[in-house]
Amino acid sequence: MIKAKIEDSGMPPTRAEIARELGFRSANAAEEHLKALARKEVIEIVPGASRGIRVLRHDEVEAKGLPLIGRVAAGEPILAQEHVETHYEVDPALFKPRADFLLRVNGMSMKDIGIMDGDLLAVHKTQDVHNGQVVVARVDDDVTVKRLDKQGSQVLLHAENEDFAPIVVDLTHQQLTIEGIAVGVIRTADWM
Repeated sequence: MIKAKIEDSGMPPTRAEIARELGFRSANAAEEHLKALARKEVIEIVPGASRGIRVLRHDEVEAKGLPLIGRVAAGEPILAQEHVETHYEVDPALFKPRADFLLRVNGMSMKDIGIMDGDLLAVHKTQDVHNGQVVVARVDDDVTVKRLDKQGSQVLLHAENEDFAPIVVDLTHQQLTIEGIAVGVIRTADWM
């Protein structure tokens, strides 16, 4: 509830809001629950502030950081590995919208917008995409990172490097799945 309130409004809830949401009779009951969460090191209570709550760790999945899933072609599409290779201790909330996973880029087809070979691409998992966005797209069984341009039953996946032609997908004959949108780039994994 605390994390959701912070994500929705940018601020933590007050003790009164917590009490109301969780059905407690008083804000003091909410304070006792907050103290228990602080003892478990899930939150930090900032003294003297009605909204003085800071989330220290998220749920168990997020506590591991972002999963790195396979390799993604930024050039000729390659088959993505479906298993998680590792986790990186990167806060998903650093990205807007929030990142769900990382993909390692292979190739230079997106270099003109700063996505280089070997970069980790932060991806927000969604199928709600718009023309012009940089997407992670699965064409049949191959995965690629490109700029989306949908024109009726045809989709053009544009590289950001003039040396690469667009990938043309005819939706009447080919399957296209959008895996998500690019929300950030981590230049190298050497520092992690």
